[in-house]
Amino acid sequence: MTQSFIHIDSPNYIRLEDLPKPPNWSAVFGNDNPLALEIGCGVGDFMLKTALDQPDVNFVAIDFYNKGCYKTCRRMDRHEVKNVRVLRDEARLFVTDRVPKGGLSALYINCPDPWPKKRHRKRRLVNREFVEFMMDYMRPGADFYFATDFDDYGIDVAEMLPKVSMLQNQFGTDLYRHEFPGYHLSKYMRKFMAEGKKIYFLHYKVK
Repeated sequence: MTQSFIHIDSPNYIRLEDLPKPPNWSAVFGNDNPLALEIGCGVGDFMLKTALDQPDVNFVAIDFYNKGCYKTCRRMDRHEVKNVRVLRDEARLFVTDRVPKGGLSALYINCPDPWPKKRHRKRRLVNREFVEFMMDYMRPGADFYFATDFDDYGIDVAEMLPKVSMLQNQFGTDLYRHEFPGYHLSKYMRKFMAEGKKIYFLHYKVK
């Protein structure tokens, strides 16, 4: 069954057709603050808390699903958040067309689709090819965050990231951790944890 399209009327929402290639993000936000990206913003609860914690960072939150963008915008509007812009697009296309090379100070990817069937795992967003692709768009010192509730996805990414020469693990000798104080939990993370699942948190910096 096809979901109905929800019209989004929010000062925090940008339609792709209204955003130049490449965009002038300083003009979009009205300042020169660092630019961070969340891929897959869901309903926006993680982005809301993170943006409120870091008012001097400009956050772009993207999601492929119109409903997620709508809920994220409503959340930002209710709290009068000024440092978030929400867009609907596919991750690779958005980065290629709308993110300047070396432009990101942080990248957040929380609980992406795990594609649990073995024959579908090649569809997973986060793999070595994608991470190395993202390195062109992240500045030295930028933070790379990844979190998943899916065991083999978490372990696969945790074992892959040390092979990316431009990244440095911020958890020392731990490939991942199940607790990350100060990192906000999304609605989905809390749901999964209530079901007894563990979250795999990873945090790297670009060298």
